Amino acid sequence: MAKDYSVPVLNGPGTTDYARYMRTDALLSLQRRPDEVIHRDELLFQTVHQSTELWLKLACSEVQEAVRQVRAGSVDTATRLLTRAALGVELITGQLEMLRHLSPWTFQTIRTVLGHGSGFESPGWRAVQRASQRLDTAFDTLVTERGVDLVELYQGSPDTDLYRLAEAMIEWDERISVWRVRHYKIATRIIGHQSVGTKGTPVDVLSRLISHKFFPELWRIRTVLTDSGPMAAHCPVDETSPLVCSAGGAS
Repeated sequence: MAKDYSVPVLNGPGTTDYARYMRTDALLSLQRRPDEVIHRDELLFQTVHQSTELWLKLACSEVQEAVRQVRAGSVDTATRLLTRAALGVELITGQLEMLRHLSPWTFQTIRTVLGHGSGFESPGWRAVQRASQRLDTAFDTLVTERGVDLVELYQGSPDTDLYRLAEAMIEWDERISVWRVRHYKIATRIIGHQSVGTKGTPVDVLSRLISHKFFPELWRIRTVLTDSGPMAAHCPVDETSPLVCSAGGAS
């Protein structure tokens, strides 16, 4: 007798195993219903933000596991996980483009039902901060235990496990900064500069977050390498113009 694959075998709500495993009934009920919305673009707005929270949940799970792997000395595994985490942030950066299709006046309508809600309250982004801080601590401990000088690490082969880990951390940090840049530009495109957000925070505060670094020492190494590199003596920095060498050449 042929097996009937149309009959679900998993427990849970839903008429199919796909619905039961993915919990699509619950997932698709999390957006405001058509009879609740004051503008149809609320679905766009909620979809972008809710999917961002899901991707950040996954990304932070990867970073947290990477921290455990670093502590256990499994550096290559940690690097692989961080690469996945960074891709998650890249994906949510791309989906910000959907908000370009939200007109400034439409958003003013949507704002009336947001209360005091703000992206600063995002559980996903708060988790990013915590996970990144733990990763920084775990990496510093590993470097100390191995007795590694970071400048020498970067002057050496890029094929060492610690170098690859450091670069994966830089990628994670940079992806977050790129998201912040795009988010700031989207925010100002929609509500303008010098405006105040739903939490009472000026939108231009977002611009200050762009330069934040979770792993400042790894970024500082680049400056050290430039200042001590083969061109340093021939092209010292002109203090009056940090982008131009005193010899006249471009940096």
